[in-house]
Amino acid sequence: MFAEQLGRSLARFAKETNANVAVVFAIVLLPVAGFTGAAVDYAHGNSVKAAMQAAADATALMLAKNIDSFPSDQINQKAGAYFLAMFNRPETTGVQVSATYVKSNAQSVTVNAGADVKTNFLGVLGISTMRVGVSARTAWGTSAKMQVALALDNTGSMANYFKMDSLKTATHSLLDQLKATAANPNDVNVAIVPFSKDVNVGTKNYNASWIDWSDWDDDNGSDSTTTTCQGSSTGRNGKAKKKCVTSTTWVPADHKTWNGCITDRDQDYDVKNTSPNPSDKNLSPSVASTLFPAEQYESCPVAMMGLTNDWTSLHSLVDSMSPAGNTNQAIGLAWAWQAVTQGQPMTAPGKSDDMQQVIILLTDGLNTEDRWYSNQTAIDARQKTLCDNVKSANITLYTIQVNIGNIDPVSTLLQQCASKPEYFFHLTTAGAIASVFNAIGNNITKLRIVR
Repeated sequence: MFAEQLGRSLARFAKETNANVAVVFAIVLLPVAGFTGAAVDYAHGNSVKAAMQAAADATALMLAKNIDSFPSDQINQKAGAYFLAMFNRPETTGVQVSATYVKSNAQSVTVNAGADVKTNFLGVLGISTMRVGVSARTAWGTSAKMQVALALDNTGSMANYFKMDSLKTATHSLLDQLKATAANPNDVNVAIVPFSKDVNVGTKNYNASWIDWSDWDDDNGSDSTTTTCQGSSTGRNGKAKKKCVTSTTWVPADHKTWNGCITDRDQDYDVKNTSPNPSDKNLSPSVASTLFPAEQYESCPVAMMGLTNDWTSLHSLVDSMSPAGNTNQAIGLAWAWQAVTQGQPMTAPGKSDDMQQVIILLTDGLNTEDRWYSNQTAIDARQKTLCDNVKSANITLYTIQVNIGNIDPVSTLLQQCASKPEYFFHLTTAGAIASVFNAIGNNITKLRIVR
């Protein structure tokens, strides 16, 4: 339209009787119009470039998170397909996308993209298209090494609204993301602690010296009846007669029948990561013990896994999670802390000066039951102290409340537990778990766009 108006103006001025004025004005008007048209086309080109930059940034982040799952000869293909799915500007032609992956202690992915943009006004000056290009680079692995413990709610309510399925999907993605950041195998280790009222340390530990069996032995077993006869006397018929006594004795079940469940430690060890002392087996019941009490909880979750970089086993554990039981966030958090603590019971590897320790606590409900209480306020008080102790140990704590339909109030406790206000997430859809895990993964791995 502008070009047509320019042509009509020039024609009018060509008919003017004062030819000198017409020619001079036309000469002046042409560059002015050209500059005005150039500004409009340049603004449009910048709009296209901004959309292209956003698509390139998203592509670079996607490649970084999934780089280990892509064969090297398919990186460019994956980059192009993802970029085109994100970049929707039909006025462009000749779109080209390339990606370069550099693997070293400081890994990076660079995405370059370019396209031709059709001009609307510069055609008057013989310029029909403009070439627009952008570059995006993600980098990771340059910061601290990581130990990450996931305390994941496996209670019965997680069966509703696809929460458990969404949690599994999100955790699989987070594991892949963490794996991709490890320049060396031991740079990143992950522990997973499924929890309900109790946690499951694995039945293979039935002989472990750090387990307290006193309550379990009282609750699991059977009566054994024995008859003891001794001495003799003479009855009325003149025959010998023995004196017999029948007694009943409680016999604890074989510890091999234990299902692996552990309940809260004695207070105040329930809010600390104090190493267990095997000699506490000899303490009187009135003295607090550092040992971990076994319990045959009927809704025992699947067994936890300590810090490892066996990604296949971690993924398998996630697949095996199943919802059942009541909510005790504190025991999940306590064992996530144990998972990044050296020594028994979890025997975490040593922590170097450049290593960050992170705990992610996800739950879909408020506390309902622990070893001592079925009162939320009482359980929360114990957990608040535990959270403070975890953060004092220089561990970064993220908390997530999945509250579909706002059934519960927003958890003040989880807000207080998070290391920073922005490290608490209140979710109202199951699908949001994936995006939050992704955001946390980006934050703790320092996966970032580098200009």
